Amino acid sequence: MRILVVSDAWTPQVNGVVRTYEHLRHHITEQGSEFKVIGPGDFRYTIPLPGYPEIRLPVMPYWRLKRMIERWEPDCLHIATEGPLGWAARTYARRTGKSFTTSYHTQFPDYTAKRAARFCPFLFHPVRNLAIRIVRRFHAPAESIMVATPSLEDELKSWSFKNKMARLTRGVDIEIFHPPKTPPTLFEDLTKPVALYVGRVAIEKNLEEFLKMPWPGSKVIVGDGPAMNDLKTRYPDAVFAGKKFGHDLAEHYRAADIFVFPSKTDTFGMVLIEAMACGLPVAGYPVTGPKDLITDDLLGATDEDLETAAQKALEAGSGAAARTKRFAHVKKHYTWKKAAEQFIACACSSKNLKHGPKEKF
Repeated sequence: MRILVVSDAWTPQVNGVVRTYEHLRHHITEQGSEFKVIGPGDFRYTIPLPGYPEIRLPVMPYWRLKRMIERWEPDCLHIATEGPLGWAARTYARRTGKSFTTSYHTQFPDYTAKRAARFCPFLFHPVRNLAIRIVRRFHAPAESIMVATPSLEDELKSWSFKNKMARLTRGVDIEIFHPPKTPPTLFEDLTKPVALYVGRVAIEKNLEEFLKMPWPGSKVIVGDGPAMNDLKTRYPDAVFAGKKFGHDLAEHYRAADIFVFPSKTDTFGMVLIEAMACGLPVAGYPVTGPKDLITDDLLGATDEDLETAAQKALEAGSGAAARTKRFAHVKKHYTWKKAAEQFIACACSSKNLKHGPKEKF
């Protein structure tokens, strides 16, 4: 099986979309299939995405992308994102009559509306409605759309998406993300309890609600992004730890008392299950992502008031027994093996692309 993913989000970017396909590639190739991702790095001419200079967008990618697809001759074509590469792949598939699947990873309607509203608040609803129409049109020809949670599926249906939808959950590397085996020392100099956030430091993550939230202990931000300097200036009492990866990131989870997720625009929130795997109770708003993952009081709490959610999550406890139960929950319900099986079942359900010469590019 030769599976091709076209994605505007790919290495060296660091985000949930990239991490998802990195893990899927690893587990799917282990099962004997070939799995290739075409990303912005495969194109000579790119420009930075405004506000996100680390994200490069290919300029007029259609003809090179067409050659790359036809040389590799995939059995299954999956379009991961709605950027320039995604639109080019969609155009190719439509022109050649090839079937394809898509994923809904990012809430572009909310992202674009929030950014427009920074300058003209009255633009929020018109921009959001326009963006909904655009993403609905993008996904309309797809054989199926992969979505992470039931509430996301319900939201897309409320926007008049007519596609067949398939679940694509996420997983956690439990060799890295697990409860502490010895008492953590990382935050020993901070006032307890420690509330942790991990993720992009940007306007769409709603971080200011976390930073201004009354809290008796310390707040730690792990990550980077365009809002970093502004927030560091305005909230000097918070600890901004920068980007962390792998075991270092896991140590930050393990050293905290709760995890707070203030975003209202995510479609899942992989950091939520990483935090749970490390034993933390999590707090967030009752929106897509948190309300799908926080399914028991032991796991944390959601509330329209973030402070209330955080206090309830703290009451769930961060002792060894509670942490072990949260880890067991994640280990049972969120594995990359399961996600890989879901992906193959959806993306390769209709193999109508003919095999051709296996030429590398």
